[in-house]
Amino acid sequence: MELKSTSLGKHLAQHPYNRVRLLAAGVEVSGEKHEYLIPFNQLLAIQCKRGLVWGELEFSLPENKVVRLHGTEWQETQRFYHYLNKAWQGWSAEMSEVSAQVLQDVVDTLQRFEQQDMWLRRNALSELRHTIEKAFDALPLPVERLNEFASCRELYQFCRQWLQHGEQQLAIRNTDWTSRMLKQYADFFDRVESSPLNPSQARAVVNGEDSLLVLAGAGSGKTSVLVARAGWLLMRKQATPQQILLLAFGRQAADEMNQRIQSRLEIDGIQARTFHALALHIIQQGSNKSPAISKLESDSSHRRKLLIDTWRQQCSEKKAHATGWRQWLNDELEWDVEEGEFWKNERLAQRLASRLERWLGLMRMHGGAQAAMIASAPEEVRELFGKRVKLMAPLLKAWKSALKDEGAVDFSGLIHQAVNILEKGRFISPWKHILVDEFQDISPQRAALLAALRKQNKQTTLFAVGDDWQAIYRFSGAEMTLTTAFHHHFGDGDRCVLDTTYRFNDRIGDIANRFVQENPHQLEKPLNSLSKGNKKSISLLPDDQLEPLLNKISGYAKPEERVLLLARYHHLRPEILEKAKTRWPKLKLDFMTIHASKGQQADFVIILGLQQGKDGFPAAARESVMEQGLLPQPEDFPDAEERRLAYVAITRAKQQVWMLFDRQQPSDFVAQFKQLGVPLLRKP
Repeated sequence: MELKSTSLGKHLAQHPYNRVRLLAAGVEVSGEKHEYLIPFNQLLAIQCKRGLVWGELEFSLPENKVVRLHGTEWQETQRFYHYLNKAWQGWSAEMSEVSAQVLQDVVDTLQRFEQQDMWLRRNALSELRHTIEKAFDALPLPVERLNEFASCRELYQFCRQWLQHGEQQLAIRNTDWTSRMLKQYADFFDRVESSPLNPSQARAVVNGEDSLLVLAGAGSGKTSVLVARAGWLLMRKQATPQQILLLAFGRQAADEMNQRIQSRLEIDGIQARTFHALALHIIQQGSNKSPAISKLESDSSHRRKLLIDTWRQQCSEKKAHATGWRQWLNDELEWDVEEGEFWKNERLAQRLASRLERWLGLMRMHGGAQAAMIASAPEEVRELFGKRVKLMAPLLKAWKSALKDEGAVDFSGLIHQAVNILEKGRFISPWKHILVDEFQDISPQRAALLAALRKQNKQTTLFAVGDDWQAIYRFSGAEMTLTTAFHHHFGDGDRCVLDTTYRFNDRIGDIANRFVQENPHQLEKPLNSLSKGNKKSISLLPDDQLEPLLNKISGYAKPEERVLLLARYHHLRPEILEKAKTRWPKLKLDFMTIHASKGQQADFVIILGLQQGKDGFPAAARESVMEQGLLPQPEDFPDAEERRLAYVAITRAKQQVWMLFDRQQPSDFVAQFKQLGVPLLRKP
């Protein structure tokens, strides 16, 4: 059956199409020079319109495309439209049943996915979307028409919701599942640690994303979450003990974690390790060798002797090197270097030794060739950095020779070797779940070890617990952006926040939280306190009031309550502590640097040394070009790491904090704390 334009209509319309013919499952629209075939499976709508004289047929196609036929006799147009529409609707009804079955299969797949008794990971979304899109492509009906048919409508909407709003659907479903788990396993969450887990802790434990960052503020129970996570994986049979890897940054932290797991979970086979112990294990298993750790790592006097002896030899044998070192010490470090053979000066050599240790350590951590090291430095310091690296090169060579003679490796070499073994496939990772403590302290080198382990097994999850507000180890190579830009570095996943601190009161928390978050590079997060404080829970006090303050505390502190004095540097330990044992015999008094206090807590905290100038806090930037070239780039915010250090110091306290400042040269932080509402006391 076909419909043609009249001769006059054809002449007046001047349109490329003047005839339409009904086919078995489509229509053919044609003219003198043009022909267009429209299968029913591409046809969205047919409209029959009446003009002043003639009729018009309009065919709507996907992507807003329209094909029109003009100049047909009106009654013939109506008859053809009626016949065509009946054929098209009949075909559509038949195809809707086929489409409904295809859609039902996809909905069944989606519902099976939803109904799994497990956390549904984001990486499954791309596969689900591919399944939906593939099904849509296989439908005999255009997707745009599916809402017209009762048999397809709900099925199509269900699929479309997952296709267009998959992340939201997944979040809703995982939230519902998490709520069920927290009720179903309430007894586990109440008993796994000495105190019941709170809801934010429990939600972090059950979150099963591939890459999960758990932001754990000071005193929020991160160790409890790590222990509970290991217990959860075992109880739910998601892993055997041998498939769980717990990583800590120090031997003491790893030992404490092992003791906690043993006492709470009562299971063998899970062992917390340091990154270096992990690297050693990988080397032993992957190369059948058991490298010894060089005594250069443990014997500081031996280490310094090697570096100073090499430095002196370098200066005495090569005039250019002696000139280069003189310039370095004079111009950059601003040291007064004597004329002549300055390298023989013992005091100067000992002063330089700690710098040489640090610079060499950073070069070893980088691990690359000198050219790569120089190329990776910021452009503004690259030329000078290159000169410094060449002056350090003989020391690096001597270090490597000493390792070779000893038949040993250093800590940086351990991790580089382990990564190399993993990349060559000589060690196959048995771990399905990697749990990392104090993640904010991670360096690019350790991050590379994690990446190499996960590359071996794409299903390996990373459960990282840390706090960017407490990132205070950039000087040793830690890179905070590995935490603040976690998913950029470690892949798609989720972030949880432990929102309750069990350590300090709300007044200490309010001041500390606002102070650290003045830096916009820090991640925003709530941290609520369970106990109430008052305005004097944190206060500023002149530093000449230390003795009266200790006198006062000794009057009300209970024997078991700890008083912790903190300073930026160890040599700022106040002399008054020499007589503390006899002056305040019942006062439980300790002193340590703020860096050393990480992980500690006390009832009362006294922060010393809020002053400007030498040994000030915040400390003036003292980085040489070596640090600028080898350490991660700092944030563009004044005293960013020193601000975090102050946060760590304040949040060691349970009940009360005093910040002691110099009246003549107060620290810049003093004015900032006053702006936040911290009272300035004249006396305790």
